[in-house]
Amino acid sequence: MRIQVVAYERTTRAWRHDFEAEAKRIARALGNFVVYLHHIGSTATPGIFAKPIINILLEVDEIFKLDHRSATMENLAYKPMGEYGIPGRRYFHKENASGIRTHQVHAFNAKSDNIERHLAFRHYMIAHPAEAQTYRTKAKARELPNDIKAYMDGKDPYIKEYEDKANAWRLSHTAK
Repeated sequence: MRIQVVAYERTTRAWRHDFEAEAKRIARALGNFVVYLHHIGSTATPGIFAKPIINILLEVDEIFKLDHRSATMENLAYKPMGEYGIPGRRYFHKENASGIRTHQVHAFNAKSDNIERHLAFRHYMIAHPAEAQTYRTKAKARELPNDIKAYMDGKDPYIKEYEDKANAWRLSHTAK
């Protein structure tokens, strides 16, 4: 799989619109056990170079109900992948007609620590544009155009570093 990383500034409206349209489709298809859908990841964060993949964080009232709705997600062209390395998560991805990944859904029970972690990261990066630029530079430097595993492994230390900063920032703001 070829990895493409593009500048956020060129596609901000398109990514936001794509998220909003896809979130509506998912919410309509899955019904009332959907609690909330969030746009996360680099395409939700101004100033970060990003793989043009819309990451959707799906909060549900009970994750096991989603296991019984895999066919619904498949009808929306998503491939169900189970927990896919994160306990308590249900992961789905979608590709276009050329086989290029366009969307990813990360589903968790509402109020999961994983939801807080993802949202804290997004909020931190938006609130700290200089940090977003630093993260962007580090992540861009790890671009490995033909090896998704090496690319993700290369980004992992930076993600952990900024997740720790984001969590500390979130805790300092919720303690007030």
